[in-house]
Amino acid sequence: MEVRDMEGLVAVVTGGASGIGAAIADALHARGARVAVLDRVGADSPYRILRCDVTRDDTVTTAITDVVSGLGRLDIVVNNAGIGAVGTVADNDDAEWLRVLDVNVLGAVRVSRAALPHLRKSPHAAIVNVCSIAATAGLPQRAVYSATKGAVLSLTQAMAADHVREGIRVNCVNPGTVDTPWVQRLLAAADDPVRERTALEARQPHGRLVTAQEVAHAVAYLASPLAASTTGTALAVDGGMAALRLRPPASADAQPAQPILA
Repeated sequence: MEVRDMEGLVAVVTGGASGIGAAIADALHARGARVAVLDRVGADSPYRILRCDVTRDDTVTTAITDVVSGLGRLDIVVNNAGIGAVGTVADNDDAEWLRVLDVNVLGAVRVSRAALPHLRKSPHAAIVNVCSIAATAGLPQRAVYSATKGAVLSLTQAMAADHVREGIRVNCVNPGTVDTPWVQRLLAAADDPVRERTALEARQPHGRLVTAQEVAHAVAYLASPLAASTTGTALAVDGGMAALRLRPPASADAQPAQPILA
């Protein structure tokens, strides 16, 4: 059933030229929003594309101003722009830590800060931050990335408290491992890509990678006026990875085991 709950609203999606961001732009547009995409690179897109580097406050401020000038208002901000990082706490120098923090955390801060004066004028203002399962579960070889996403989770809750009485809702989505170009590059670089993909799929209880469209629909729900009483929430889209504790699957010829303990 078609839902047109965002008719007349204007949305900004950072990092919206590809992957999860592009799927989010599509989902918001399908619900009736006019969408502007902020990204460092151009793309073939049906949406308004503005060149923007979230590590540079001047380009962020200019992009948000251009969106409001061109589309007349701003109602929804999706802080999706982010980068990955691999390694333990000892594997990356200060420069790499600062680089990832600058994009994943301060990028969301800069965009939100520039957007707030405009969001305060909207009757349906919402900010949705794209966080990660890495904020709530310890993942190997993801120290830098996990630290930034933990910060995004805490930032989401603090912003929700700061702005709820201004009528601005702030939530985040915590995806599991999503089938994105970044994950595909990691798999391609693995010694055994097939085995590595199987391992990634197996650690999510529903047995597969999350799709970008599934994340996008969760973002669209949190951004929607239909979720007007939802703020300060982290919505997991991870196939049960954060919350479920399943027993290992039985072999094909074994009888199903009866749990001894709950």
